[in-house]
Order: sequence, then C-alpha cells, then structure tokens
Amino acid sequence: MLSRPVWLAAVAAISLIWLGMVIGVSFIATPVKFAAASLTRPVAFDVGGVTFALFSRIEWAMCLVFGLVTLAGRRDMRRSIALALIVAIVVMQGAWLLPELNIRAAAVMAGKPLPPSIHHGIFAAVELSKALLLTGLAGANLWSLACRDRDVSTC
Repeated sequence: MLSRPVWLAAVAAISLIWLGMVIGVSFIATPVKFAAASLTRPVAFDVGGVTFALFSRIEWAMCLVFGLVTLAGRRDMRRSIALALIVAIVVMQGAWLLPELNIRAAAVMAGKPLPPSIHHGIFAAVELSKALLLTGLAGANLWSLACRDRDVSTC
C-alpha cells in the first residue's frame, strides 16, 4: 500500500500528464489541423481518426494506471468519484462517441458528408469536462500534499 503522500503525488502527476495530453490533442492539435489551408478536409478527418484512435488507447492505459494507483492507495470518496467520472467519460467516448464520429469522418472522406449533428459538440463538452475533472483532481491532491504537515486552518 502506498503512503498517503506518495499516493497524493502519484494521482496528481497522472492527472497533470493526462491533462497535458488532452489539451495537446483535443484543444490544440485538432483545431489547428482544420485551420491549415493546405490540408484538405478529408485528409484532416483521416489524420484525426488515427490520432483519436491512438489517444483512446492511451486513455484506456491511463484509466488502468489510475485504477492500480487507487487500489494501492488510500480511499477517498471525492477523489474516487472524480476518477469514476473520468473513467465513465473514457468508456462513453470509446463505446459510443468515437465510433459515431468515425462514421461521420468516413462519410466526409468518401465525399458523402452527413448532415450536421451534435456529436462534435458533445465530444467537445465531454473533453472539457474531462479536463476540468483532471485539473480539479490534480489541484486537490497537490493542495492536500502541501497541507499535510500544516494546521488545516492555515491551508
């Protein structure tokens, strides 16, 4: 079993690493690729599909790492709920949202775009939710780590 300080630091580190990946992939690289004038829309969708397929596998690995660290540490209801919500988002994205977006991307690449849908908006909202949960989890753990040897009233 991990000591509380090690557990807090591990969860904060995993959260921050994952947050950096979400920001890099979802909030920087993806919008920028669609702004590149020389990149056709079908190619951008193809690159996006490959990127998100790999990123999805990485996120499943991050869920596994989170699970192992959680099992090796102390249980905390609020942190466990945050972790469960993050895992639920990854499951929902992998089981429903990414396959739906892949169908839409395939249609664009085949020259048969589908009518507008809410799927991209939902994806953006859940990515933002995931980023906020990871930020909160990292912040809570770093705060707890910083305050562990202090009087709680001064933290």
